[in-house]
Amino acid sequence: MAAAACEKRRPAPTPAAGPARAGAGAEAPGRALEDASEFLRQAGVTAMVREALLKLLEARPEEPVTFLADYFEKLMLSSPEAADGGGDPRGQLQRLARALWYVRLAHHSHRTAFNNNISMAYDCLGASGRRKKPGVNGRIYSELLRRICQDSEAPQEVTSPLLQRIQCRDHEAVPFDVFRYGVLTCFVLLEFVAKADTLYDVLDDGSGIADKRVCQAVLSTLEEALGASDFSVPIRYLEAGSKLGPDCLALAMDRALLERKLSTSMKREEFLKKAAVLFIAKVKPID
Repeated sequence: MAAAACEKRRPAPTPAAGPARAGAGAEAPGRALEDASEFLRQAGVTAMVREALLKLLEARPEEPVTFLADYFEKLMLSSPEAADGGGDPRGQLQRLARALWYVRLAHHSHRTAFNNNISMAYDCLGASGRRKKPGVNGRIYSELLRRICQDSEAPQEVTSPLLQRIQCRDHEAVPFDVFRYGVLTCFVLLEFVAKADTLYDVLDDGSGIADKRVCQAVLSTLEEALGASDFSVPIRYLEAGSKLGPDCLALAMDRALLERKLSTSMKREEFLKKAAVLFIAKVKPID
């Protein structure tokens, strides 16, 4: 009788979890992962990170983490919220710095990447806030070109004539084609001058001063190469210069040295300036 009473007071066993309940626990992580992925997609984070990684692969910098940090910092500076201060000089300087960063990401020989970056720089400079009509004006376009040249090793007296040739009036609206042409021309000139600087290192033979006859002969040969080429796009200047092989330059130098004339010297600055003049003479001015 006591055993029967004890048996009645014993708690009933907890029913085992059914198959449906066990499956629900396994599905929870999967649903959480889908929810997180959907949240990132709707917030635009997925596309933003993908774009950042593509830029990283294009640039392949020595410090990838620093590159990504700079990328996201400049991305915030060019956001619509930051662009609302379009009339603020500080906001304009921030967009200018970001546009300058964009155009330097890829070398102009990597045409697809370079063109994409030029497009992003143009959009960045054109984001003047919701209360203003978007677009790039001549003032900020000319300032971008000036900074591209200013941050290089080319002397100001070499780059100034080019800037005067391709700049626009402050109030003018600058179409994208003109914007791209101006930026590309600046980068090509800087590379052209750098190659001329390297060439002068050969002409002066480490002395710091080169024979003027030899320099003039090399410049004349370069002018002939430039004059015989089609320059519908600025990059053709470099292609023409690359056609000056060692044999061609050596012959010009030998002929100059064989002339029995007294010769003076030509300094590096003069040589670079004369080489740049040949380049700029071929640049189509912006009307």
